[in-house]
Amino acid sequence: MPVSLSDKPQLLTICLLCALAWLCPVSVYADEFAVNIKKAEMTLRGNSYVLSADIDYQLSNSAKDALQNGISLFWTVYVKVQQRRAYLWNKKLLDKEIRYRIQYHALLNIYRVRNESSGAVGNFSTLSAALHTMSMIRNMPIMDKADIASDAHYIAGIKVSFDRDELPLPLRPIAYINPQWYLSSDWYLWSLKK
Repeated sequence: MPVSLSDKPQLLTICLLCALAWLCPVSVYADEFAVNIKKAEMTLRGNSYVLSADIDYQLSNSAKDALQNGISLFWTVYVKVQQRRAYLWNKKLLDKEIRYRIQYHALLNIYRVRNESSGAVGNFSTLSAALHTMSMIRNMPIMDKADIASDAHYIAGIKVSFDRDELPLPLRPIAYINPQWYLSSDWYLWSLKK
């Protein structure tokens, strides 16, 4: 039976309600797991700027299950500093990466966190203790004081990105379409002054 012009607004309303019902479970999941940057700052210590940041890692059930089954999970913390310019694009002063790997060793019943950038390794008896170690960056040297001019404006930023490409090949397609694997943060930006 053909749809008349008077039925089209009702049909459109029904389609919108169905779309909203389909999207609701995604928004419910989004609150249960995420990676959020709570606070970040760069302070001057001696002749260099150091980074301190608090990051909240809330893993989804899929990520926890993968970890319990021996799959390593990787995150990269990106740090950037740019000089703000009025007429040209911002000038990049710093792009730094801090890479973390977390894995579970079933035989030893421990979680191991490795800072791939520095080589530092820590062993923990619980997942929350392992994530807590990854979540606190304290006094990490980032750049020299001489790189910052007192008469310019600077923007510093930090972002955490979950590396789905490091997952085993059969799991990667699922990780790209399942929202439980969206374990990255947005950029956290702030002004940096000399």
